[in-house]
Amino acid sequence: MISTTVTNFRKNLYQMVDQTVQFNAPLTVTTKMGNAVLISEEEYNSMLETLYLTSIPGMEESLIEAMNEPLDECIDGAEVEW
Repeated sequence: MISTTVTNFRKNLYQMVDQTVQFNAPLTVTTKMGNAVLISEEEYNSMLETLYLTSIPGMEESLIEAMNEPLDECIDGAEVEW
């Protein structure tokens, strides 16, 4: 994660916002009162989706189970009926 002071952030606002969006890398802006984090909209939406999915009872366990399933046990090219 990149970190900068609020003074430097103010001087280079457009460049730093563009960099955050282009590289999807969070930016910590430090101040005397505390810190703030700038993230891209893509990263923000990803976090919201993750929070939503993990809020569904049983979904987190189901996702972990699916991640741990060996690929050779998955059905290759299976037709899905909607």
